[in-house]
Amino acid sequence: MTAGLTRPRHATRRLESDRARAAASGGLQANLQAALVDLIELELQAKHAHWNVVGADFKAVHELLDTVVDTARSGGDTIAERMRALQAVPDGRSTTVASATHLPPMTAGPAQAGETARTVAGRIATAVGTLRAIRDAVDAEDPSTTDLLHGLVIDLEKDLWMLAAAAQ
Repeated sequence: MTAGLTRPRHATRRLESDRARAAASGGLQANLQAALVDLIELELQAKHAHWNVVGADFKAVHELLDTVVDTARSGGDTIAERMRALQAVPDGRSTTVASATHLPPMTAGPAQAGETARTVAGRIATAVGTLRAIRDAVDAEDPSTTDLLHGLVIDLEKDLWMLAAAAQ
């Protein structure tokens, strides 16, 4: 490597440590926590919808909802693990999720497939809105984490597209 492009090992560790301390104490943790609670709530709501969907397009919507559950579960896990890597503390307790999510609550009981697809598509749009809203602030503190957000937006928007198509 070119001498001007390398950093001494102790300087790299110090930069990583400074970033981790900043993540644990400030805006990066709060922003990632906002994403985490919305992803956990999206997972739970999509699973609830999966169990309660009825009607002519039941099977197609039922299967699409499992994809949403998987995307949200995986995304939430990725965000929580990134928080821990940055020495921040994720909070996925049910009381925290219920009080902090941006997603409106689901109704109880069965719902027709088209209505279910529209409802969950709206919840996905809300979660994507949270990811987009925090993007610039996250990017300012940790561009590597922004890449995770971009991947989640892409995956969730694919799920949104498929559910919206099923709702027509």
